[in-house]
Amino acid sequence: MVENLSKEQLINLHDAAIVTWPEGKKKPKTKHLSDLKGAGALSGAFWGLLFGLIFFIPIFGMVVGAAMGALMGSMSHVGINEDFIKSVRSKVTEGTSALFLMTSDAIEDRVADAMKQFKFEIIATNLSKEEEKKLHETFAEEEAAPAR
Repeated sequence: MVENLSKEQLINLHDAAIVTWPEGKKKPKTKHLSDLKGAGALSGAFWGLLFGLIFFIPIFGMVVGAAMGALMGSMSHVGINEDFIKSVRSKVTEGTSALFLMTSDAIEDRVADAMKQFKFEIIATNLSKEEEKKLHETFAEEEAAPAR
């Protein structure tokens, strides 16, 4: 599905991760699809921080209140605001799963049309060019240094 969107040039896929939350489990499982490498790939630290804010901090409660504020601030400066986090948190619950995509150049109406055949909801946030730049400066995968 995502591969077809990319082939049809409806999206430019940079990175992806999957969250699955099996019935009866207290927390979800997450998997960074690290085989997606390239200029747009983000580090596992980004996905860990994002999923921590969405799924794991609520489990541990507000014992980490000050730290929570700092983490939210670090994500909001790259365009991922509290409303987006709350929206995902309310919709990705036990017995559900989610595919998180980092894309650019999406033709949103055509992507939405292509997805109508599947039974899922698209939750999206759009980053400004400045937020996208900050995101990559903060979380981009480090290029391996050439061997000597």
